[in-house]
Amino acid sequence: MHHDTELINIIAVGLGLAFILGALANKLRLSPLVGYLVAGIFVGPFTPGFVADQALANQLAELGVMLLMFGVGLHFSLKDLMAVKAIAIPGAIGQITVATLLGWGVAAVMGWPTLHGLIFGFSLATASTVVLLRAMEERRLLETTRGKIAVGWLIVEDLACVLALVMMPVIADVFGADAAGQGHSIGGVLASIGWTFVQLGLFVAVMLLFGRRVIPWILEKIAGTGSRELFTLAVLAIALGVAFGAAALFGVSFALGAFFAGMMLNESELSHKAAHDSLPLRDAFAVLFFVSVGMLFDPMILVEHPWQVLATVLIIMFGKSAAAFFIVRAFGHSKSTALTISASLAQIGEFAFIIAGLGVALQILPATGQSLVLAGALVSIMLNPLVFGLLDRWQARHQEQAPRAAEPELPPGPSLDLHDHAIVIGYGRVGSTLAQVLRDRGVPVLVIDDNREHVERAHAAGIPGIRGSAAADRVLAEAHPERAKIAVLAIPQPLESGEALAKLRALNPGLTLLARAHSDAEVKHLLEHGADGTVMAERELAYSLAEMVLSTPPYRELRMHPA
Repeated sequence: MHHDTELINIIAVGLGLAFILGALANKLRLSPLVGYLVAGIFVGPFTPGFVADQALANQLAELGVMLLMFGVGLHFSLKDLMAVKAIAIPGAIGQITVATLLGWGVAAVMGWPTLHGLIFGFSLATASTVVLLRAMEERRLLETTRGKIAVGWLIVEDLACVLALVMMPVIADVFGADAAGQGHSIGGVLASIGWTFVQLGLFVAVMLLFGRRVIPWILEKIAGTGSRELFTLAVLAIALGVAFGAAALFGVSFALGAFFAGMMLNESELSHKAAHDSLPLRDAFAVLFFVSVGMLFDPMILVEHPWQVLATVLIIMFGKSAAAFFIVRAFGHSKSTALTISASLAQIGEFAFIIAGLGVALQILPATGQSLVLAGALVSIMLNPLVFGLLDRWQARHQEQAPRAAEPELPPGPSLDLHDHAIVIGYGRVGSTLAQVLRDRGVPVLVIDDNREHVERAHAAGIPGIRGSAAADRVLAEAHPERAKIAVLAIPQPLESGEALAKLRALNPGLTLLARAHSDAEVKHLLEHGADGTVMAERELAYSLAEMVLSTPPYRELRMHPA
């Protein structure tokens, strides 16, 4: 084997194992994050066999953090937060406080310093965006009151973590191990904090005054060239370039710089294209981030510190969830809403790893604390589907016993109570045009799309729309395929289309199913999964152009009298 291939080794082995274990986790109806973390454990220094280069893994993890934070900024919605600010802001702050104090209490029993305990507790306070949104989407809750409160709550937690990324280096400088004995005065502490906020303020001012105008302008100019690879490169260059500039010029963390880059792009009309084109690379580095986090986990923590692991899991799944339940109830919401919010927050994920990793790097959290955080994440993410399953059973039983007391949460937009309708899956460029043509011809149309803006656009056009994945059972059930006449899959993802086709065929064997494809292999895949017919966009475009060519005077005779 060639020498100096550590980078290739970690990417190849890490992604390969993450794929296998992530697919296995998905098959077991667990979050793929569990598989990615376990893949990291397998290639880490605490397990036998192949051991990846930890230093390189940390650098790849830093890239993953930047792209994760870029994605958070790209999808950051102040509108979602403002809609539920009355409960989400005080509720999230209260729940974060409770979780932090509980973590500090466990750390105090273990004999850790107060600062270490507070960092440990704070890392247990924030839920995983990926896990929460998946659970909400599967249950068709994103557009309900419960879903909006959960998403707004999560936004506040994310903002708290962003603030923590700014303050933790300052706290480490003033109160960390290296600062012991330096005798910082109150004035010195305030000056250090003040200078940090001055740097942050300068960075924010530059981003608002220049970045807000320059970044969208650059994207518009690059989009005008028609080059997809240049546009994708521009998006990534902006994300990483702003992150690097924030750190080099303003002393702000890479993660915070990437978050603001995403927020500036969010204001551009091309933000959806930016999100779509950068998604594959963001996903790949996000996977490497979770693998690198798994590498830091020492499985012996389960043997050497079993009660600490149990206490950590109890804080995550019961402590902060109980706090959320009582806060939501105190604001006058139903028990069903309170239980849904509690179940949503009964896990931790990516921000917990970022906070814990930074704490270890700044020496304000011991390595044992990071292992406890990771153990708590693994257990809570694995058990979260079980928690939601119990909640589903409770809600079903409660509605049967007291149907009038159930919380009415009608889906937004026009009524979904249709008969003999066409289900159009995907409301992008193809699906929106198709839906409009069918509607103009008098065909009742219902749209399914996982993009909120697309669904809102359908509602504005008077078309009933459901937000969610077409492969989700509850989403399909709400579209009433048993009463429909035809379903058209206008999305360009063949795997999701294949899964949706199989489920639609099982729900209504007489339903006519049409799908969109981009290759012969995709056509074969879709037909095998139940499609009655497929349309290959490139082939149909070629046929249409050929018809136009043969309609012109020089070739009209060939059309009338083919060879």
